[in-house]
Amino acid sequence: MNKKVRVRFAPSPTGGLHLGGVRTVLYNYLFARKHGGDFVLRIEDTDQTRFVPGAEEYIYDCLEWCGLSPDESPLKGGPFVPYKQSERKSGYKKYAEQLVAAGHAYYAFDTPEELEHMRNAYRVDAHSTAQYDKNTRTKMRNSLTLSAEETKTLIENGTPHVVRIKVPENQTIVCNDMIRGVTQFDSNLVDDKVLLKADGMPTYHLAVVVDDYLMKITHAFRGEEWLPSAPVHMLLWDYLGWKDEMPQWAHLPLILKPDGNGKLSKRDGERLGFPVFAMKWHDPIKNETTSGFREMGFLPEAFINMLAMLGWNDGTGTEIFSLQELVEKFSIERVHKGGAKFDFEKAKWFNHQYIQNKSAAELVPLVRPYMPEAHAGADSSLLEQVIGLIKDRCSLLKDFWVQGSFFFETPVITELQAVKDKWSDTKKVFFEQFAAALKTTTDFNHAALEQMFGTMATEAGLKKGDVMLPLRIMLVGGKFGPGVFNIVEVIGCDEACKRIALAIDALA
Repeated sequence: MNKKVRVRFAPSPTGGLHLGGVRTVLYNYLFARKHGGDFVLRIEDTDQTRFVPGAEEYIYDCLEWCGLSPDESPLKGGPFVPYKQSERKSGYKKYAEQLVAAGHAYYAFDTPEELEHMRNAYRVDAHSTAQYDKNTRTKMRNSLTLSAEETKTLIENGTPHVVRIKVPENQTIVCNDMIRGVTQFDSNLVDDKVLLKADGMPTYHLAVVVDDYLMKITHAFRGEEWLPSAPVHMLLWDYLGWKDEMPQWAHLPLILKPDGNGKLSKRDGERLGFPVFAMKWHDPIKNETTSGFREMGFLPEAFINMLAMLGWNDGTGTEIFSLQELVEKFSIERVHKGGAKFDFEKAKWFNHQYIQNKSAAELVPLVRPYMPEAHAGADSSLLEQVIGLIKDRCSLLKDFWVQGSFFFETPVITELQAVKDKWSDTKKVFFEQFAAALKTTTDFNHAALEQMFGTMATEAGLKKGDVMLPLRIMLVGGKFGPGVFNIVEVIGCDEACKRIALAIDALA
């Protein structure tokens, strides 16, 4: 690559950052880092009608949590400020006028009512709407059908108008995509997109081309839903005289529903019980709050690793990569053409691997935010000890409380019936004697406690296995948890005896 690599992520501040959006960030970031280039964050807020308060700040927070910091952005600045399109508004009009003057675009004065009439009157079948294109532009009120004098008068009188690209007829537009190879478009099927709106704000089509040129973007990676817009953008690069500076395109595959049937959406996540946003998002307009991967208890490095594998692999079968390893291994040519099915169980598997690779001490500050407020200040040494006992059972950070709450508070016994079915006076006496022995033993190590328990069971004429499950349920409340004598060692004599006594009373 002769020129310095420059890539950009250019979201609109219209809502939460979806899985697909974060993956686009990631692939841009990996490509830039691998090639010693720059990663630019540009906010494309030209559509003010869809602007959502807080969405821009949410994007910054998401990227920070993911560890994908841009080199240039509205917050960091850079050599091509400003990085928000609404702040660059005054610069776009001259390019629209340049296109009109060259005959590649035109003024259109159509009212909303006239546009609606066109869509219905000129449609080719009952189930479609007509496009504003080579077939309909000659029937509309624009500078192609009006005289130069009429056009000038309308503009001078302040008549609302837009600028549309004039798509040529009978041309094949060729896009050489880094993922999909050569893709061809028939210009006769492309409509005359609006480039400059009546309020003077550019549409995405004009702004993205102008900004990519001015910011010297060399590679443009975006979702495949933008592929139909590629011919318009390629024409603009050509018409503005920048064809030789056009970035290389890569249209990324969709992230699909778990069954592979269609694009993954927020509704799919809500229906199936998993998040599709990186972080919790509260939409102030709809007054809706959507859970995120962070709030569910994903580690950012596990989340990033999982995302990288949604549509890419290094060809070796390896699945666990640090961010630095992803930078070293990543290749845009190994991104799949087909959509990648999202598997939430696989996502949890990734997180489980990262949890296991952290020490209990490293996990202490990560687990605290997922504990109830009353216990979030628990002694660090105790919390570290508990985490060490249960981390192999945890796939999410929130699992630590589910799997270990009984270490911090007396549990409600939910599975008493499992003990009751085989309860006897012999077992009652045995547990009373075991509790008494706990109060007098001088060795409260879990191994010594287990040996004492086994000896007492034999002396009482009981099999150790017959009294192990009752003890677990007495201490934990259910049939789960780490080694039962590790539990006794951690909660201590008084708490263990209290729980045994409560269970005996409940069984009586």
